[in-house]
Amino acid sequence: MLMNPANRLARLHYLPSHFRQTGAGDHVLCAVSGARIGLDMLRYWSVERQEAYASAEIATRRLLGEE
Repeated sequence: MLMNPANRLARLHYLPSHFRQTGAGDHVLCAVSGARIGLDMLRYWSVERQEAYASAEIATRRLLGEE
């Protein structure tokens, strides 16, 4: 039976210039704010921490240790 990945949290492996989907889903959660990020809108992540971020501002604050 095939499962519809809509409205499911995706599992990703973050790489330097792209990510690889390892589990079916259509979104991830921002590691800082908890905001839902559609995979088509995902632009910011940390390879070292393996986390996604909702915006450039949030990613920068996390990198600087402010979050």
